[in-house]
Amino acid sequence: MSSDILNQLKDVVLEFDIENAEAVAKKAVEAGVSPLKAAAALTGAIREVGDKFGKGEFFLPDLVCAAEVLKKALPVINSAIEKNGEKANKSLGKVIIGTVYGDVHSIGKGMVATLLYVAGFEVIDLGINVKGEDFLNAIKENNPDILAMSALLTTTAAEQKNVVEGLKKEGIRDNVKVIVGGSPINQEFADSIGADGYGATAPEGVKIAKKLLGIS
Repeated sequence: MSSDILNQLKDVVLEFDIENAEAVAKKAVEAGVSPLKAAAALTGAIREVGDKFGKGEFFLPDLVCAAEVLKKALPVINSAIEKNGEKANKSLGKVIIGTVYGDVHSIGKGMVATLLYVAGFEVIDLGINVKGEDFLNAIKENNPDILAMSALLTTTAAEQKNVVEGLKKEGIRDNVKVIVGGSPINQEFADSIGADGYGATAPEGVKIAKKLLGIS
């Protein structure tokens, strides 16, 4: 019974079944399946989706749909984990992520946040249109290992530089690694603003985060 439900959890991700994701997650909890095993089934499935995306077997819409499935199912499972007093595996590190001020694009940022989470990072998603001061305040409050910023417009790319400069002014630049990404961003731009890493795709962003923290 338990293995059947775990397979169902994997299938809702692999089949992009957003409609039934929450119901299957609730079914797993009600059946007494270990919430940690349920979470592992979901995250294992989206890793598979991410791997196929990286290989060109899946495309961006597939990754978006798989992430939406997780957004429906994981809150149910995470709630059960907290209720049971269980502990997930130790976090690889803490990441603050957001789309910079003036930019309301969320898909790319959401993909990176989702893949970082399933890779084992603690992720604090500030959302879209995030002001520089809000990035800085979040860093002071949460002491993250990494700050990841997305910009999907050429007109908002400069906001990434403004945030980096703000970190310097506050004397906390050396406390956090900075990763930037987005369609108008490239390695040359990342280097010019003093970022520590640049990712062209969501899976690449996860690899860079691990590399910056010395995780193999």
